[in-house]
Amino acid sequence: MSVADSAREAAVSLDGGGDAAMGMAWIGKTTLSLALIVAIILLCAWLLRRLTPGRLRASQHVKVVSNTAIGQRERVTVVEIDGRWLVLGVGGNQVTLLKDMPAAEASDTPEPASPAPLSGSFAQRFRQALAQNIGRKSPDSPSSRSQDAATADKESDR
Repeated sequence: MSVADSAREAAVSLDGGGDAAMGMAWIGKTTLSLALIVAIILLCAWLLRRLTPGRLRASQHVKVVSNTAIGQRERVTVVEIDGRWLVLGVGGNQVTLLKDMPAAEASDTPEPASPAPLSGSFAQRFRQALAQNIGRKSPDSPSSRSQDAATADKESDR
């Protein structure tokens, strides 16, 4: 083997290693670029949250007292402004004043009753939870059981 042959083998082995090193450098640059882009996006999101005026701060002049949905897009909202309550009908692209009245005292608003603890099997607890959310009597009460039986009888007659 001559010196020229060994030089050619060395050049071939360096070229193969050079391609691998170049590929790794390309992957590294790509990864670094993606990390930089993600960092810029996160920085922009943080700045947007910090610089948006009044977005997260509660307003001292307008306070939403209550909000109840009465349809898919319709709701009744009670808003307190300077000691007055405004009952608003909100639907679609329209807001309508339903009633204007003086704000109620804090003692006039009833405390929400804590729901009774759920007991029984999963199915019974699920029915109780649904009944509490809908605002009906518990499904384990005798009157609701008789209603359930009557409903089942009507369905079996069909």
